[in-house]
Amino acid sequence: MKTADFDFDLPEDRIALRPADPRDSARLLVVRDGALDDRIIRDLPDFLQPGDALVFNDTRVIPARLSGVRQRSGPEGEPLVVDVEATLHHRDAPDVWSAFMKPGKRIKPGDRIRFARGTDAACDLGRLDATVQAKGEDGLVALTFDLSGPALDDAIRDVGVMPLPPYIAAKRPEDDRDRSDYQTVFAEHDGSVAAPTAGLHFTPALLDAIRAKGVSTHAVTLHVGAGTFLPVKADDLADHRMHSEWGEVSGETAAALNAVHARGGASSAWAPLPCACWKARRPRTAKSVPSTAIRPSSSRRAIASAPSTF
Repeated sequence: MKTADFDFDLPEDRIALRPADPRDSARLLVVRDGALDDRIIRDLPDFLQPGDALVFNDTRVIPARLSGVRQRSGPEGEPLVVDVEATLHHRDAPDVWSAFMKPGKRIKPGDRIRFARGTDAACDLGRLDATVQAKGEDGLVALTFDLSGPALDDAIRDVGVMPLPPYIAAKRPEDDRDRSDYQTVFAEHDGSVAAPTAGLHFTPALLDAIRAKGVSTHAVTLHVGAGTFLPVKADDLADHRMHSEWGEVSGETAAALNAVHARGGASSAWAPLPCACWKARRPRTAKSVPSTAIRPSSSRRAIASAPSTF
């Protein structure tokens, strides 16, 4: 399957820079028997049956984009300072994060990085310091922070900004509104550096309407990594190396979805992309399980997700 097979023209005025308001007024394209029907997300209950199940990703996005300066001494002790940006990818220890950094070529192990909100990295207040421990061939940089655990979490919230997708960030800066706009209403567990975007369209009222229809709702956790922002450079999709992401399917959720399957119901996933019936394509946290039954799991795995036809 060639990457070029998926090239298409996307007019600039079709790129939404803000979510629909209200969220469930976003457009929904329904394809049935070859016919196309333009609806809105609020109409979703019309296409569900009692006994069906919906699966949501309950990850919460953290403000994972950090700006700062690389600090290094020159041959005569003079300070060598370069502006840098880090997008956190996954946590490796209470005080260690792997991150994609720009400009990566100006970073080497041993460098000190001082992150700060805005441009005042010289100020002692509202800053976050780290040391570059290693650089990997995959472009990831291991950062060991001076803070650890909850204290580091708090500092990242103070210093970081929401990691908008490149096609949005190129058109407008991040602002405080993004901290709420870029979260789902069912977000619970901190860890994603990008939103499970299909889930952004749901509202409490829509969830109530879905449950009133006799459809059960369940949660999985998939912490979306910064690799989701990386372009596909391979000419053939089979040659594209996917990143890894941490996911968890609880025993309760696995048992519930297997029960839905056993009685012939449909299980659809909105975690993090809208999927058709679970029997056709399962959410990414379940796709690495080869059997037809979903099993409880909690691990970091390489993600493999190719386009498919339903």
